[in-house]
Amino acid sequence: MVKEGKIAGRAILIAGPPSTGKTAIAIGMSKGLGEDVPFTTLASSEIFSLEMSKTEALEQAFRKSIGVRIKEETEVIEGEVVEIVIDRSVTGGNKQGKLTIKTTDMETLYDMGTKMIDSMNREKVMAGDIISIDKASGRITKLGRSYTRSRDYDAMGPDTKFVQCPDGELQVRREVVHTVSLHEIDVINSRTQGFLALFSGDTGEIRAEVRSQINTKVAEWREEGKATIVPGVLFIDEVHMLDAECFSFINRALEDELAPIVIMASNRGLARVRGTDATITPHGLPPDLLDRLVIVSTAPYSQSDIQEILTIRAQEEEVDLSPDALALLAKIGHEAGLRYAGNLITTAHLAAARRKAKEVGVVDVQRCFELFYDPNRSVRFVSEFEKRFVADDGGVELGGVTVGGGDAMEVS
Repeated sequence: MVKEGKIAGRAILIAGPPSTGKTAIAIGMSKGLGEDVPFTTLASSEIFSLEMSKTEALEQAFRKSIGVRIKEETEVIEGEVVEIVIDRSVTGGNKQGKLTIKTTDMETLYDMGTKMIDSMNREKVMAGDIISIDKASGRITKLGRSYTRSRDYDAMGPDTKFVQCPDGELQVRREVVHTVSLHEIDVINSRTQGFLALFSGDTGEIRAEVRSQINTKVAEWREEGKATIVPGVLFIDEVHMLDAECFSFINRALEDELAPIVIMASNRGLARVRGTDATITPHGLPPDLLDRLVIVSTAPYSQSDIQEILTIRAQEEEVDLSPDALALLAKIGHEAGLRYAGNLITTAHLAAARRKAKEVGVVDVQRCFELFYDPNRSVRFVSEFEKRFVADDGGVELGGVTVGGGDAMEVS
């Protein structure tokens, strides 16, 4: 649905307890959409900045998630290089040269200047290469080697690609498609050195008049068939951290003509909406925004699912787990949390390396389980020794007798 652009301007809420794969769903979606579809990830805490207003940060995130696919025709020279002759000056002045290039139907001689010669040297172009030269920018692209030169060398590198010599005219018109985001167009048009600002990240606040002019221009390109709008995806993690002003802005932005698909994630149940006194709502979102959302619920993983996830995680980290160690990790993940079990893979691998074992065993997992606490055991530990920690008022109880005669930092 996202690829076909059928749900642009709508919003989805992924709601569920922690460690149920909410962020993983969004990351998987970004990989599946392809490179042309913009995907912007935003943590709610990122918009609270002194450099720009909250609404400006959200506006920029929205426009980063909307792509403009621009079509333009360009003239290129495409053919097989027959000969390159470079006349080097004795004094080291301007270099000049001649390039002979051909297709199956014709052959032409071109004069080359200093910039063209430098481009040829950078691309390491030699006789027998099939190249493409953009007439507007002078950019040279090496497409491969000609089939007629396949027997020139006894050995070739794995990256060597053989292509057929082009036929017809040397100069051809090609349709080139560029995909840029609306935010990139905003930045380039709002500052004298806007293109450099894209790399430095210093975009600053962009005036509404600039965005209005760009929207008008993009609408003209759409009518003329020069451009198409690509609704992307804006993923807002921990959306309950936004306040009432941000939710009001999102409500309005979703009604705009140019709006991406907004996916939100929240792990809250009944919570207060930030920026209000006592408004308790589901997931910490205002009721009028909840009314717009398609809510997807995520449930905790079963033990078999956790075992499969940990198996993939171990393969990615190149850790060999014994079947018993994997089963123990799956049990720990089911009881203490998937993230905690995933962290134990790395620490257990280090413990196994210390005893020079080839694979992680149960003894390594048990050792790490004793050394590193999961959240539940950490809460019990803090509750038991609460007076030994510094309180909010700065008070702490130093010394004292350990209850039960055991170690002061021991938790059963």
